[in-house]
Amino acid sequence: MKTIAKNQLADFFTQMKVEQRVSIHTLTNYQRDLRHLTDFCVKQKFEHWSELQPNDIRQHVANRHRQGLSSASLQRELSAMRSFYQYLLKNDLVTLNPAKYVKAPKSIRKLPKTLDVDQIGGLLDAGTDSVLEVRDVAMFELFYSSGLRLSELVDLNLPDLDLSDKSLRIQSGKGGKARILPIGSKAILAIKNWLKHRVARNETELAVFLSKNGNRLCQRSVQYRLKQWCIKKGVAQHVHPHALRHSFASHLLQSSQDLRAVQELLGHSSISTTQIYTHLDFEHLAKVYDNAHPRAKKKPV
Repeated sequence: MKTIAKNQLADFFTQMKVEQRVSIHTLTNYQRDLRHLTDFCVKQKFEHWSELQPNDIRQHVANRHRQGLSSASLQRELSAMRSFYQYLLKNDLVTLNPAKYVKAPKSIRKLPKTLDVDQIGGLLDAGTDSVLEVRDVAMFELFYSSGLRLSELVDLNLPDLDLSDKSLRIQSGKGGKARILPIGSKAILAIKNWLKHRVARNETELAVFLSKNGNRLCQRSVQYRLKQWCIKKGVAQHVHPHALRHSFASHLLQSSQDLRAVQELLGHSSISTTQIYTHLDFEHLAKVYDNAHPRAKKKPV
């Protein structure tokens, strides 16, 4: 591609970082997704972004699909393309957004894996044998107590916690949205226990959860520690940190039947995303129906 086209892409990333102030995670995803589009343009000998038509975007998406990319990943790539072309349109650099009406192939929506209440209890009530395990239990309790995303947990800083108010603040969740969440009593006790042992490498390190070297814990480390904890406690199934968030949502919905409240707590921008948890709760709803509906009860023989 021409240098001017590459510069336009670089300017788009600068605008995202400086003006929109998106997270590093979002910016990295956009850079990766649009790099694939750039590679496609080079192979097809396109020199300017204005040369691409909807059929070209469809061809690119089809190629990525054949490479094994999932529908969700393709939807994310299309979203990046639409945003980039919207930027080009706004600056009169193109006259068409070729990705606007292109859709990714549909996929079967998988239900998130959850643990039942007894499994959660067995996982979180187990005793600890080291300072690192004290930290780990505090992390796992907080996952389940407040329904955090993995990225939100590792980004959590000490000023974000208000243990006296039993709350925490997510400064920048998905989409850059902030929200305030309650913290359960057991999670508060676990966090207080961890803070007694917390030793940072230097005074500027504000992360709540630290590695053994006193630095902010990374996402991979949290995933690994949960895996090792489950092995130690005899949990047969693989438990990803997100499963604790899913369990939080499912159990809360089962008890409250308040979909809007669960949406707010999870930080979902659309309630349709939260509605997936209603499928998990069908067995509970069926029992409520059988016990409550006057025409559903079976008469004794």
